[in-house]
Amino acid sequence: MARMVATLLFHPGIWLTAVRQARRLGMVPDPDYLRFRMVTMYGDAAAQPRGDDLISYLRWCKCWERSR
Repeated sequence: MARMVATLLFHPGIWLTAVRQARRLGMVPDPDYLRFRMVTMYGDAAAQPRGDDLISYLRWCKCWERSR
């Protein structure tokens, strides 16, 4: 979690989006959901999300918010 926050520090343009997603998913998402996402993204339930993937996801969320 600390690694993800550190990654976000360098991307202030998506901070608000990150806060919105944290509220929507909960500060710590459900473990079953996380396992599912890690399997579908990395092929391994025990994988740790990469910082660049987090940034890509949040940028996608930001674009999606604007299009609504």
